[in-house]
Amino acid sequence: MLIWLLLIPPIGILIISTAIPINRSDLNIQRAKLTALSTSIINLFLSLIIFIMFDFSNNQYQFVQEYHKVSLYDIYLGLDGISIYFVILTSLIVCVSLLSNWTSIKKNVKSYVIIILLLETLLLAVFLVLDILFFYIFFESILPPLFILIGLFGSSNKVRASFYLFIYTLLGSLYLLLSILTMCSIMGTTNLDALCKANFIYSSQLFLFYGIFIAFAVKTPTIFLNLWLLKAHVESPLSGSIILAGIVLKLSLYGILRLILPLLSKAFLDYTYIVHFIGVITIIYASIGTLRTIDVKELIAYSSVSHAAVYLVGLLSNTIQGIEGGIVLGLAHGFVSSGLFICAGGVLYDRSSTRLITHYRGIAQIMPIYSIMFFLLCLANCAVPLTLNFVGEFMSLYGVFERLPLLGVFASSSIIFSAAYTIYMFNRIEFAGSYCKIFNINIPDLNKRELYILLTLVMLTVAFGIYPSPILDGLHYYVSCLIYSVSPLAI
Repeated sequence: MLIWLLLIPPIGILIISTAIPINRSDLNIQRAKLTALSTSIINLFLSLIIFIMFDFSNNQYQFVQEYHKVSLYDIYLGLDGISIYFVILTSLIVCVSLLSNWTSIKKNVKSYVIIILLLETLLLAVFLVLDILFFYIFFESILPPLFILIGLFGSSNKVRASFYLFIYTLLGSLYLLLSILTMCSIMGTTNLDALCKANFIYSSQLFLFYGIFIAFAVKTPTIFLNLWLLKAHVESPLSGSIILAGIVLKLSLYGILRLILPLLSKAFLDYTYIVHFIGVITIIYASIGTLRTIDVKELIAYSSVSHAAVYLVGLLSNTIQGIEGGIVLGLAHGFVSSGLFICAGGVLYDRSSTRLITHYRGIAQIMPIYSIMFFLLCLANCAVPLTLNFVGEFMSLYGVFERLPLLGVFASSSIIFSAAYTIYMFNRIEFAGSYCKIFNINIPDLNKRELYILLTLVMLTVAFGIYPSPILDGLHYYVSCLIYSVSPLAI
């Protein structure tokens, strides 16, 4: 079944490329959009079927498929109790991204939907492959489609933003490639299951840790390495921002779980305090930058950097609560950041063509339904109790407290900062006096498409925040096995 997850989007691309004429009639544009949406919905249902059939009492990889000697390499596909959640998140976010730009993309629509479906295949492949060389190949293969997506469909400074994204992440990931080649030369294989049984000497682990962590620090991104993310978020189309925040930022989270924790246990345990220090500085720096910005998309992008730093320190706390909290916060951030970008870029920007917060005030007077959805998403972004963000952030910070209490105190400042910049943004947009006179006509409230998208994301965030057991119960056995496989090697 896993191979169909990877083949369905290319089949949709083939149908769009061959069966739909090139001319720009409204009928053909609608056909291309409906075909792409149908393809992504089929993939979502298939991922849910796999989740239902998944056996969470088994610690082994499941649905394993092996393809020998494909282009001189062996391809292994498989799922475990961690990657299954990221597969479902990817399938859902791709559907949301297609629906979010349903009416705003009017030129080169065929190219747009083909890029989105290609991104879905490549992102799913990252979570399905069981070979670290192919992990790197698919990890980097998302860059050309994102480069084209931002360069073709972005806003005024789109070319600079696309080059920032491409060059920053490509150069950072070269260290990951060097580390993978080193492991291959030592062990003679790049199979993930075989490498997990290896025990590299301490000096080798240190150099491997440096290379892999630099690559994931760029992708997270941490302080001084986040310039590409801000430009890419602000200049990219709405679907690009949703995919970047909802899925691409989770690749570093998944890579840490796959490469650093099981393979380099001694090195990361000794360097935990340095990683936590970097994470705390990133939280404070990104939060202060968020407080001072007046661009609504840039504000949400800065907040994504802060939340990414929280789940980074949770993952590297070497505690069950911290690792589970980091994964849960990553999933919750995928829902909430996508909803906030739709509120900012899909509703406000599409109606008013400005991203400046100072141009909005009194929106609650004319858009009450939008204001309610926006308020619920802002509360989730603050990690208010009864939201999934609260579960993830609380467990992540608890893991940091358990390992390094002093840095846990400073990391907890993210709670105060996130409430400050999120509620401040909401207050300036929704209230702040009478309705802004810069707009000649009233801005219409949410239409049905926008309401259903936001309502789905809000319901998922609140439902799993009230009852997170479907996620935590599935993660607990795998995270426990990961912890107990790490600790003995570090003694």
